[in-house]
Amino acid sequence: MEVNPMLGVLLHAIGGLAAASFYIPCKRVRGWSWETYWLVLGIVAWLIAPLTVASLMVPDLLAVFQSVPAKVIWTCYFYGVLWGIGGLMYGLTMRYLGISLGIAIALGFCAAFGTLAPPVLNNEFSDLLEKSSGIATLAGVAICLIGIAICGLAGIHKEKELSAAQKQDTVDEFSFVKGMLVAIVAGVMSACMAIALDKGAPLAEAAIAHGAKSLWSQSPVFLIAFAGGLTTNLLWCGFLNLRNGTLGDYVRNSEGGQLANYWWCALGGVTWYLQFMFYGMGTTRMGPHDFSSWTIHMAFIIVFGTLWGLALREWRGVRSATVLLVWVGIVVLVLSTIVVGWGNYLAAEEKESDLGYKSSRRSCPIVANERIASGNLA
Repeated sequence: MEVNPMLGVLLHAIGGLAAASFYIPCKRVRGWSWETYWLVLGIVAWLIAPLTVASLMVPDLLAVFQSVPAKVIWTCYFYGVLWGIGGLMYGLTMRYLGISLGIAIALGFCAAFGTLAPPVLNNEFSDLLEKSSGIATLAGVAICLIGIAICGLAGIHKEKELSAAQKQDTVDEFSFVKGMLVAIVAGVMSACMAIALDKGAPLAEAAIAHGAKSLWSQSPVFLIAFAGGLTTNLLWCGFLNLRNGTLGDYVRNSEGGQLANYWWCALGGVTWYLQFMFYGMGTTRMGPHDFSSWTIHMAFIIVFGTLWGLALREWRGVRSATVLLVWVGIVVLVLSTIVVGWGNYLAAEEKESDLGYKSSRRSCPIVANERIASGNLA
């Protein structure tokens, strides 16, 4: 598998842009309840788009699923279900806090838990502290969290500086207390996607074994993890449709046109899927420390989400010092992606050095004779 951390970071940047942009089309939906447009968007994002891409890019997709133990699929699906809870809360976070503040707070928790959970669960965290590449990568994660904290601090200043009327003028249903609660749950539970992808790694390996290019090897993993998320969202949104009497939204003519609503939701769903399509592609190029992909992904989402918030004037009315704080946070986040990318580059060099050392030992006559004499041919 080709290792190119800088290309990986670029692909993560494109994914981050998509992730920060998917909610924009939802603002054009008219006459539908939140649960209706969220479910329509989700069906496109978590079923139609990933199934289409996986079917096109992975030869004999069914055989890939049949070639791995059922436990792999069910574990990946289970963490996808937990991630689905975070996804629900994530949508509510932007509903109550707006795009920029909601993204910064929710993804702050998500970045921390999602980045560190895989190496901790796999008992690999201590290994990171023994090499310069691991230390650099963890330093990049720490810088990312600092950048997230700065963006969150800017959001707190915004909360203090704007009147209730000003807040609701930029975010219709602004509620800082509700938003904070759902943002914390969203961040922690959304991190389960990182675990789902880690547990689904055998599916990616099976995809390559069946002829898929490494760039698309994550497609089957996404399909299973997203199925878990779709299950959670389908149950919750269906419940809300029944409780709120909004089942008729799907067929009732609405303000602005029914087809237009489906179009905007579909556009949002495809855009949402693109974040993980590029995330998966970027992960395949990050090298030994590919767990850090989650941090880079979160950082770029916050960067572009904050830029969207500025463009949509969610920060109008705040002091210039607060806006400056936002820009400082963005710069720190960009710096973190550079440091993480450098850590992955060092890891790739260390791996090549180790391979070269082992190869030279095998080819050295003295070492070879020692191995033959000892019976160790490994």
